[in-house]
Amino acid sequence: MPAYMLVEVAIHDASIYEEYKKRTPAIVEAYDGKFLLRGLPVEALEGSWDHDRLVLLEFPTREKALAWYHSTEYQKAKGIRDKASKARFLLIGE
Repeated sequence: MPAYMLVEVAIHDASIYEEYKKRTPAIVEAYDGKFLLRGLPVEALEGSWDHDRLVLLEFPTREKALAWYHSTEYQKAKGIRDKASKARFLLIGE
């Protein structure tokens, strides 16, 4: 069963965040993941939205999603992301 990673990002340094964006696609692909949404404009129809970016990733299984997130490769990229933004990652799926 597919698993999804929903990511909300508030960016405070766009130039550093660009480096993170360059590194991440290859790492996602290495774990059989794919981007379904990436940074599209978001309009809150109910409630509030106070982030700069929304990302939705799909992985074939929850285990693959977790392996990607905890991988050495992604953790290096995450270090770059942490310097440029604050993010919330939500894992959806069994």
